[in-house]
Amino acid sequence: MSRFRLVARQAGLIGVVLIGGLAVLVTVGRTESERCSLSAHHAGVVFPLDQIASAWSCRLEPIVTHYTTANKVGPQRTPLPQPVFLYLLDHPVMAAMLVNRLDLGLYKAEQRGQGAFWATDGEGTEGIAHPLFQDPQTRIYYVEGSHDGRFLPRVSGKAVVLLRLRPVVDHRGIESIDGTMVTYLRLDNRFLSGMLSLLRPLIGNVVNRQLLKAFDAARRLGGAMREHPEQVLFEATDPPGLPDEEVAFLKAALAGLHNPVDLPRPTPSTP
Repeated sequence: MSRFRLVARQAGLIGVVLIGGLAVLVTVGRTESERCSLSAHHAGVVFPLDQIASAWSCRLEPIVTHYTTANKVGPQRTPLPQPVFLYLLDHPVMAAMLVNRLDLGLYKAEQRGQGAFWATDGEGTEGIAHPLFQDPQTRIYYVEGSHDGRFLPRVSGKAVVLLRLRPVVDHRGIESIDGTMVTYLRLDNRFLSGMLSLLRPLIGNVVNRQLLKAFDAARRLGGAMREHPEQVLFEATDPPGLPDEEVAFLKAALAGLHNPVDLPRPTPSTP
C-alpha cells in the first residue's frame, strides 16, 4: 500500500471518528436540554424560564421537580412606582441598608462576585442569590442559603425564586407594584428526608413567613419614601453613606414621588 493511500485511509478514519463524536455530542446535548427543560407555568403565573442559560436550567430543574416545599405569596402591594421599585430591587445592598437604618428590619446585603449578592434577614436566614433573568415584569433567582430558627434545626438548601411584578394605579392615582413570588425549596439535609412528611408543613410556614416579612419591609420602605423623604435621604447620606450614583437616584426618586413627571428612569442592566 502506497504512503499516500495509507495517509488517506487514516484521515478517513479520523473523519469518521470526529463525525461520530459530533453526533454523540449533539445527541447528548439534545437529551440534556430535554432533561433540563422547565415549565413556564408555576402556581398560575407564567415565567420565561426557557430564556435561562441551559447550564443554570440544569441546576434549577431538580429543585423545581423534586422540591421539599413550594410556596406562593402575593400579590402584595408596594407603594412605589415601577422605575423606583426596580432600581431598589436591582441594588439590594442599597435597599437593605435603607431598611436597616430606618428600623424597618434587620436586613443586610453584600455584593458577592459578578451579579450575585449575599443577604441576611438578621434573624437566622441568610444566603447567596444569583440573578438569572430580569425584565420589567420578572425576576428569576437561584439561591443557596440556610435557616437557623426557633422551630427548626439549622437547615441548608437551594431555592428557585420567581418574582412577577405588575404596575398598578389606585383610586388616588398613586403608582404601586403588585408583586407575586413563587419559590421552590429543596433541603440539602439528608437526615431530614425521612421526616419530610412531618416537617413539610412547618418548613412551608417558615418560608411563607420569611417571604411576607420581605414584602412587608419593602412596603414600609415605600411608605417611608413617600411620607418621610427627608429622613430617608438623611439615612442614605449619613456616613458611611451610599455611593454618589445611588444617592443621586434616590434624590430624584424622592422628588419624583411628589411630582411623578420627574421620576427617574433607571438604565436596564443584565445579570
